[in-house]
Amino acid sequence: MAQRAQERNKIVTQEVPDVKRACLVALVVLSCTTPAVAGKITGSITEGGKPIAKDVKVDVTCGSNTVTAQTDAYGAYSLFVADKGKCTLKLAYQGQAPTFDITSYDGAVQYDLMLEKVDAKYTLKRK
Repeated sequence: MAQRAQERNKIVTQEVPDVKRACLVALVVLSCTTPAVAGKITGSITEGGKPIAKDVKVDVTCGSNTVTAQTDAYGAYSLFVADKGKCTLKLAYQGQAPTFDITSYDGAVQYDLMLEKVDAKYTLKRK
């Protein structure tokens, strides 16, 4: 019986370094990877001080990638973009497509915009 206990202890002590080594390798691998973080873009759009209608299409284009959202009942929108840098927000509103230049970051950014109509043409401006 004493011999069996010695064999068991020998097996356990051999397995412990393997477990420690596996944990160390996993820790190194996980610390070297960078998570894919999308930039969250939120905001609201108003016209004449009132929110625009629900379900108005909002496109944000960064490079060749376009992400689409729709406004809610309060004129608010929210979307995620994978790209960082200069982007263009485009609104599909009453047969027109006014645009506004924005910047996407790793974290969240908010663009509260207002629609202005000049000579029957809509433009977007930041509040």
